[in-house]
Parts: sequence; structure tokens; C-alpha cells
Amino acid sequence: MRLLKKDLFLNELYQMAIVYSAPAGLTYLWNFGSMALVSLVIQIFTGIFLAMFYTNSVFFAFDSIEHIMRDVPLGWLIRYIHANGASMFFFKCLFTFMVEVYFFVRFYTPRYKLWISGILILFLMMGTAFMGYVLPWGQMSFRAATVITNLASAIPYYGNEIVFWFWGAFSVDVPTLGRFFSLHYLLPFVLVGLVAVHLILLHDSKSSDGLGLNVLSIDRVPFGVYYLIKDIYGFIFYAILFSILVFFYPNLLGHSDNYIEANPMVTPAHIVPEWYFLPFYAILRAIPDKLYGVILMIFSIVFIGLFPFFLHIAKRTNFVPQSDFIEFYFVELYYKICYLFYFIRMVRRTTCCRNLYYFRSYFYNFLFFCFNY
Repeated sequence: MRLLKKDLFLNELYQMAIVYSAPAGLTYLWNFGSMALVSLVIQIFTGIFLAMFYTNSVFFAFDSIEHIMRDVPLGWLIRYIHANGASMFFFKCLFTFMVEVYFFVRFYTPRYKLWISGILILFLMMGTAFMGYVLPWGQMSFRAATVITNLASAIPYYGNEIVFWFWGAFSVDVPTLGRFFSLHYLLPFVLVGLVAVHLILLHDSKSSDGLGLNVLSIDRVPFGVYYLIKDIYGFIFYAILFSILVFFYPNLLGHSDNYIEANPMVTPAHIVPEWYFLPFYAILRAIPDKLYGVILMIFSIVFIGLFPFFLHIAKRTNFVPQSDFIEFYFVELYYKICYLFYFIRMVRRTTCCRNLYYFRSYFYNFLFFCFNY
């Protein structure tokens, strides 16, 4: 205890991880935040080991990945942990954790800063994951780099110049891969800084509970005594699921075409991104105009970040009204927007097929769903 009091860093760590008082009613749904932090640590350590053997050149990148998989001792394990760890990271942080925060309305005042920092972490995660997906230099990696960087060409007047600046050449080539590798190595450490800010804001505004009674000083317990044990219990299940994915289904979430070396002269039959980018890819495919598609894709994330400013829910001592306004209005709005994109795609298909009957059917379904006719 004397050492903890003398050392500033250890004392702050002790206060944040052990003494910190948390609401007594936190469930296992609150474990996903700590598991996302563990996933980030795993990604950083495995990424450092992979970077020791990776060659950031379009001529040797694919071969260096095969060298890691076949020749480096346990290289296959490190690579599968890193590749599937990204999916686990997104599943817990992007989907499960954010849905849990949204459902329990944990972004209301004074937690809007905490929510915004989480959205910034999401943006940075998406950029880091995209650049990492390009590094194996398979067919899907090359096409992903080409398609995503070409989105900047939608910017009026200077779009093509910006694309060439991204590439460092007149196509995706050696400078592009080198830049992506450098940024993919650097951004996780920036992400660590954002996570530290996120934790500081969390301890400043205090953890919320599912009932909305977190402003009361009663019924609180030390974090280290109770919730560390609960987190360890969650880590065990996480390790079991992660091990099943790595050892039994390592290529379940990947694409077989990415085991073919990138060839600009051959286009895959189906170009699809990683599964966690599919919603944004669907937005781009649904909107015929590239500029509007890019704007809507970005706004789909910015819209989530603006929740605290739309709702104006102040801190209160009564129950959070999960089912009064938020749970119905925003979920209904979200699905209406998704159905709108689906309707647009059907319009494009039926217009090409000149089938008026199906077009009218989709149009009536769209009106019924969106306006309750």
C-alpha cells in the first residue's frame, strides 16, 4: 500500500481498477467493453510479431504472408489470431457493445463526450481494419484498396488528384502498400490513446446501470472486488469461442479469393468486403450516384454520434425510458432507412428488367412499411 501511495501511476491505476465505485446492478452485458479492450491488446501484440516478417512490397507481400504461414514457427497461429481477432473486435465493439449502450440509453447527458469518443474509436477502427485487409495483397485486398481509395474521386473538382495522392502513383502500387502498412502499424497506438481518453471520461462521468439510477450514491460496490471476477468469467467464454474460431474455422469469416495473389488484369467474379463492412458497402451499392453514396455512408456513422444531441435526455434519478421514445422511434427509423436502400436496389433491378409488375409490388411494400398505409 505504501508503494501504491508513493507511485503516482500505480496509485491512479489502483484507484481506477480496484477502488473505483460502480453500480451494483451491472450485468454481464457490461463485460463487452472490457473484452473489446482485451481484443485490442491481442491485436497489437500479434500485429507486432507479424510486422517482423512482413514485406511491404507488391512483389513480395503475398509471399511474405505465405512464409509466415508455412515457415515461421507458429506463424500460422499468430496470423489466424490476428485475422480473426479483428472480426471478434468488431463483433464486440461495433455491434454488441454499441447495441448494449444504445439499448440502455447510456449516452445521455453528461455522457455525450464518452459517446462521441466511442464513435471516434469506431472511425479509427474502421480505417485501421481496412488498411490491414489490404496488406495480404490477395485479389480481394487489391480490389478493396482500389474501390475504397476511388471513393475520394467523388469529391468535386479535386477528387482525382486526391486519389493519386492516396496512391502515390497512377494506380494502387508500391507506394500505396507502403503507406497502408505504415498507417496500419501506427493507428493502433493512436487508438490506445483514444481508449485511454475514453476510460478517463468514463471514470469522470461514472458508469451507468440498466435502471438509470446511477446518479444515486447509494448501492455502489468496489469495482475490483466484484466486477474483476465477473470480467474474468466473461474472458473465459471469450477465450473458448475465440479458440474454436481460430483452431477449427480459421477461414470462416474470410474470402477464398484472398488466397490468390493480386493480379490487376483479373477481376474476381464477386467483389465483397469483410463482413463488418457489408452495411456500408450496401449503402454504396444502393445509391447510383457515387458522391451521394459516400455522403450517406459517412452520415450513417455520424448520425449515431449525434444521438445525445437529438434526444436531450438529462441526467435523472428515475428509470430511463427505454421504450418510450428511443427504442421505438430510432429503431423504426433505422429499419425504414434500410428498407429504403433495399427498395432502391429493387428499383434499379426492375428498371433494367422492365418488369412493371414487380416494380409496383416493391413500391407498394415500401409505402406500406414507411408510411403505414
